[in-house]
Amino acid sequence: YQSFYSDCDLQEVYDAVLQFPVMSDKKVVILTDYDFEKCKKSDYDKLSTVLAEVPDSCIFILLYDALPIVVKKNTKLSKLMAIAEKNNGIAAQLDYRTVPELAKMLENGAKKRGCVLAPNTAKYLVEMVGEDINTLKNELYKLCAFVGKGEITKQTVDEVSVKTVEASVYSLSKQIIEYNTTAALKTLDELFYLKVEPIIILSTISGFYVDMYRAFVGKERGMNATEIAKEFGYFGREFVIRNAMQDTRKFDHKRFELSFNALRIADKCLKSFSGDDRTVLEQLVVKLGFIALKGEDID
Repeated sequence: YQSFYSDCDLQEVYDAVLQFPVMSDKKVVILTDYDFEKCKKSDYDKLSTVLAEVPDSCIFILLYDALPIVVKKNTKLSKLMAIAEKNNGIAAQLDYRTVPELAKMLENGAKKRGCVLAPNTAKYLVEMVGEDINTLKNELYKLCAFVGKGEITKQTVDEVSVKTVEASVYSLSKQIIEYNTTAALKTLDELFYLKVEPIIILSTISGFYVDMYRAFVGKERGMNATEIAKEFGYFGREFVIRNAMQDTRKFDHKRFELSFNALRIADKCLKSFSGDDRTVLEQLVVKLGFIALKGEDID
């Protein structure tokens, strides 16, 4: 098994594909997010050669995960697909399910088990648990077993389901901007108890503020949530922008400037080991809450 990424040398990929497997019957080579639309013609030709000459002893996968590919009327893609199919290959488009699709799946699953899961609660479950289908199914089984027969509420989700780290830090971020310091510090304590890395907590809080700022700027330009989500690449995660637009109601440019400065200082402290990680994050929580409430910084 060998994996290559967008910055690779295609000659190395070609050599890996042709190399005969020694310890097994087959060899797998994966090339992820290689931008064939912007590469040089010689590199595109080399990629075409790789696809055309894949031997029976190798499974070559050209995977596009983070890099978006336009399928319709894409001449270069069509040529690559034709070459692969001529060499007994397969071209498949396997998109991630969107949040509405996942929510609908959960609603139907709950109904089959004699429970009621409202659309808003189903979306809330996705936001709290994450978008992995297996995890969602497991949480749904647990919720239905807990309720027995009846309605699964948001309160039930909070009591029974295991939140992702992102969801827990999202709750922390919401508590910060609402200046609910007691609840925010309690959530932070729970994250430390779960041994979540401080830099991950800070990174997720920073991401929350970036989402809010994008929603804020988009709203200033007269854009709606769908347009903002498309502009910044929130494919299948439009709910993030919708939530962020609600969260920005009490924010202005000064609050964002002060908040980002506080996040920058905390990031520097964590990475320079100049202070206790817990103290740094506790001070950040209090400072961000004060900024959200008063629009002013504190030392």
